[in-house]
Amino acid sequence: MNSTQRHLGSRLNVNFDIRQSIAKALAAPGDRSSDFDLNPTAQIPAGQELRAAGVLVPIVVRPSGARLLLTKRAPTLRHHPGQIAFPGGKVDERDDGPIMAALREANEEIALPTDSAEIVGCLPPHETVTGFLATPVVAIVSNDFRPTPALDEVAEVFEVPFRHVLDLTAYSIQSRRWRGEQRHYFTVPWGPYYIWGATARMLHALADRMNEHADRSGLA
Repeated sequence: MNSTQRHLGSRLNVNFDIRQSIAKALAAPGDRSSDFDLNPTAQIPAGQELRAAGVLVPIVVRPSGARLLLTKRAPTLRHHPGQIAFPGGKVDERDDGPIMAALREANEEIALPTDSAEIVGCLPPHETVTGFLATPVVAIVSNDFRPTPALDEVAEVFEVPFRHVLDLTAYSIQSRRWRGEQRHYFTVPWGPYYIWGATARMLHALADRMNEHADRSGLA
């Protein structure tokens, strides 16, 4: 066996270990998360139905360890400009559920080919204060994928060490005024990137599961 074959075999083993660890955590029973977890007095307006959505939680395994891909939304967007988010969006008539919606949106937003993402599983849906029921779809992304952001939607694509977002001590709870009330939310900043709100809450839910149910030793 030459050095290239040994390296490929090692990388495949690492991918398998990470995939198995994540799959084990996602298979554990648990309740869905919500922006209202920290804001029990806040309520969605009466009569407003939750809209189904899917967001992709893309993980790529680099030689230095597993990395999470996130986007910074374009500053020109009407909703949540400049915020950190997963690729994703609402389920529409073209989609056969939230997994397809997450993959379609990831292709549109960062040019991720569908066949470059291996679905590992899903977290329970997350309820947002903006009226969405978003299913986080966790996927292992091909190591050779290079994102191309759709600049009308995405200003930047960046990577965060997966181990960082699994570290529960990296999270804090902060607050700000929103719609006349003090709203509390999770944050998990990384360098210049302020990751907060629904994105941080969904990552916190994943971190909870990974810490309780998975072996993190291979995540680097």
